[in-house]
Amino acid sequence: MAFDGGFLYKITNELKSAVDCHIDKIYQPSKDELVFLLRKKGFAKRLIISSKSGAARIHFTEQKYENPETPPMFCMLLRKYFSSARLTDVVQNGLERVSELVFTATDEMGDRVNLRIICELIGGRSNIILVNGEGRIIDSVRRSDIESGGRMIQPGAKYVYPEKQEKQNPLSADIGTLCDKILEHSSLPLAKAILETVDGFSPLICRECALIAGDIDMLAADCPRSSLENALGKIIGSLKAEGLPTMLIKQDGTPMDFAYTDILQYGESVSKRSFADYSSLLDEFYASRENAARIHHAALDIIKLVNNVKARTEKKLALRLDELEKCKDREQLRIYGELLKANLYSLKGGLSFAEVQNYYDENLSDVRIPLNPALSPAANAAKYFKDYKKSYTAEQTLTRLTENDREELIYLDSVLDSISRCETLASLSEIREELTEGGYIRRKVGTKRKNSTAGGLLEFVSQEGYKIAVGKNNRQNDYITTKLASKNDLWFHVKNIPGSHVVVFCAGGDVSDNTIMQAARLAALHSKAAGSSQIPVDYTPVKYVKKPNGAKPGMVIYTTNKTVYVSC
Repeated sequence: MAFDGGFLYKITNELKSAVDCHIDKIYQPSKDELVFLLRKKGFAKRLIISSKSGAARIHFTEQKYENPETPPMFCMLLRKYFSSARLTDVVQNGLERVSELVFTATDEMGDRVNLRIICELIGGRSNIILVNGEGRIIDSVRRSDIESGGRMIQPGAKYVYPEKQEKQNPLSADIGTLCDKILEHSSLPLAKAILETVDGFSPLICRECALIAGDIDMLAADCPRSSLENALGKIIGSLKAEGLPTMLIKQDGTPMDFAYTDILQYGESVSKRSFADYSSLLDEFYASRENAARIHHAALDIIKLVNNVKARTEKKLALRLDELEKCKDREQLRIYGELLKANLYSLKGGLSFAEVQNYYDENLSDVRIPLNPALSPAANAAKYFKDYKKSYTAEQTLTRLTENDREELIYLDSVLDSISRCETLASLSEIREELTEGGYIRRKVGTKRKNSTAGGLLEFVSQEGYKIAVGKNNRQNDYITTKLASKNDLWFHVKNIPGSHVVVFCAGGDVSDNTIMQAARLAALHSKAAGSSQIPVDYTPVKYVKKPNGAKPGMVIYTTNKTVYVSC
């Protein structure tokens, strides 16, 4: 990621707009994240500081983070010290990835004191440290190991900055001096030589500088000095200027990287998007990545549970289908019993088989019937009738059980599909509650049943002004289909594939083909078939959609439907 010293320099200048703000609220959504609500006249913004490995950063945010019910100890400590604090400055240590928020506050004795929150945004060693006016550490998100012998990050210890690399600051160094230092690494690729020499440049920026100089893969020794000076001038000029930041986006739409200057090295393999400010870019970039990671992490136990239940159900179904296959020969048992009964007069005890004429065969051919010598012919016939009845009962039971197994597999697939489309922890909580009600998860003692609400539904409006609702999980599917929709509204669902119920609230009014296709695309997009082409989507008035008694959540039957084909 390109959250290098140069990008932090841009962010630091942006954060200076919050100087003179007081801290209204402090939250700690996770162990590695802090959120401050900063206020002053005409200004109110949330500031996030993250020390997560791979996502360390500081910027203003519009995201609303879900906070724990009980604040962590470090959060409580900050609230104690910053109850009356005011931000006086935001500084950066050269172009190092260390940012300091400087505050003045009032201590318990009523005296004014200085406090600093030092944000070390250095990859896996990132940290958030609270330091007092004497430079002593009050506490930190991560404490060091006392016995390690390295930098001491412990309450009461003197704060020491991370060891500074011997690199040139491009904001203060002469370009000629920078070129001299870079060209000393003549045996290295130019991008590597720039990385070894210039402070605050990420590998992405170094590669871009090499590309501007001539070739991204060229050696430092092969680069003309004038080309290198020109490339450095352009990059440093972008760093000093008030330009717009750029996000690089992969072809599948996911954010890839970002920079404070235009990036050309990826050509047409990526698209680009400019942002009005640096905080907005970081907000969107990390929100999209972290939200998906947070949901996936929270869903791991549910996914594992559902997959285990699915595996057991598939195994049971296979065994029952094997037993059901054996029941197909039950009619032969009845025929043997009938033939033995009809020929009792000619059969003697102790026989191991009986060869009789099969009057069920149009050719009246002879058939050999196995017998138990220990039983009389009549007892053998009775045993065949008993086995026939047992096989008949087993077939009826197995047919019902296999249907239940198939329905359960369809339901479990729908749950996995719903999890894959979860965008909030609240949505995941609804799925967990659904599984708890279904007996898949044991309800914890003291917890109450959570009612499903319409608040989490996805809602759209058609060109004709009709509201379109999309369920995000099975509980919401049941809600919009059986409670929210009226009998004359239109209901949509992808054919024979797990997905969302979609309802167009038209109350029997005329619905155009455009609205039908819009609703069908929404049904396809929010299904397991998303991303495919020519997806069949059934639709019918809600009055033809029924939920059988005892059916699993989200499971319905419907009739009188039409089908359209869409791609998404």
